[in-house]
Amino acid sequence: MSDLFIGELITLSIMAFALGMDAFSVGLGMGMVKLRKKQIFYIGFIIGLFHVIMPLAGMAAGNMLSGLLGVLAVYIGGALLFVLGVQMLMASFKQSEERFMSPAGPGLLLFAIGVSLDSFSVGLSLGIYGSHPLLTITLFGLFSMMLTWLGLLVGKQVQSWLGTYSEALGGIILIVFGLKLLLPI
Repeated sequence: MSDLFIGELITLSIMAFALGMDAFSVGLGMGMVKLRKKQIFYIGFIIGLFHVIMPLAGMAAGNMLSGLLGVLAVYIGGALLFVLGVQMLMASFKQSEERFMSPAGPGLLLFAIGVSLDSFSVGLSLGIYGSHPLLTITLFGLFSMMLTWLGLLVGKQVQSWLGTYSEALGGIILIVFGLKLLLPI
């Protein structure tokens, strides 16, 4: 292997880890909702899949509108996370088990889109530089899937310690993370 390829592998791994940390952080909050291990596996898989699709789409789009979409993607992702967090916080005060949005179906899609939008923008940039698409999407998908699983499992453990307050805490985590994206300080 050439030094250039090894350098790209290291660089892309660091980027994949950084992008996956979003998924970990949000997974930590979402993991505080009662989830079965099968759901955790599925959620991690879907997040990983979106971290493959989004940068691939970004790379395919190339440098067209990269500046605009980079900023817009952050705001859309922040808004989605904020809405999910508010929903979780409100649901934590309801007695019923029915949820407006859950980490399944449409809620999972919003969750996956919210945490993978930044990888679309990164894909745009990497497309400009001619990064290896297969290596990029493989690393992005694997890192985000594994970090999502880790976040969900840690969140699940915290949920068992905090009981009924865990969903409220999870919602607050998502709100803070969403605000961090919406209001960069």
